[in-house]
Amino acid sequence: MEFKDLINKRRSIRKFSDRPVPREVVDRLLAEALTAPSARNTRTTRFLVVDNPELVVRMADMRDYGSGFLKNAPLAIVVLGDTTAGDLWRENASISATILQLACVDEGLGSCWVHIHGRPRRKDDPEGEQAADYLRTFLPIPEGCEPLCAIAVGYSDFQPAPLPPCDDSLRIIRLP
Repeated sequence: MEFKDLINKRRSIRKFSDRPVPREVVDRLLAEALTAPSARNTRTTRFLVVDNPELVVRMADMRDYGSGFLKNAPLAIVVLGDTTAGDLWRENASISATILQLACVDEGLGSCWVHIHGRPRRKDDPEGEQAADYLRTFLPIPEGCEPLCAIAVGYSDFQPAPLPPCDDSLRIIRLP
């Protein structure tokens, strides 16, 4: 697939079929995501693969907004940053998560990012329990690692509409 086609096909998919993602496909996704660049080649990104349906459903309750669709995903990959290996773990994990999502498109899969880092479980209680702390109660998040996001992965159950046209010229600053 041409890169421009890959970019144009990527959409946030929140509806998945029941079809499981084969282990060999997951292994390819992870292998590709592990090639992502990192600051000073620190390789601070880690991946926690969750394909147990009961755990994925529990993950959907990490926040009361923006994570509920996870319950229907056959797979979630938590993107972690090793905070002991570098201070730019968030940036490194973000790049890795993006590469992971593009690898999903290349494999014919849909995906959607669910933000975890710095997000409260309950919108009305921003100082209360955090999404990351909730996940730590039942997922084996390694010591020294912080979750940045979870990527819901699966075969799409619908055909997303093309992106609407917009004037992107306002988002570009050109120097004279």
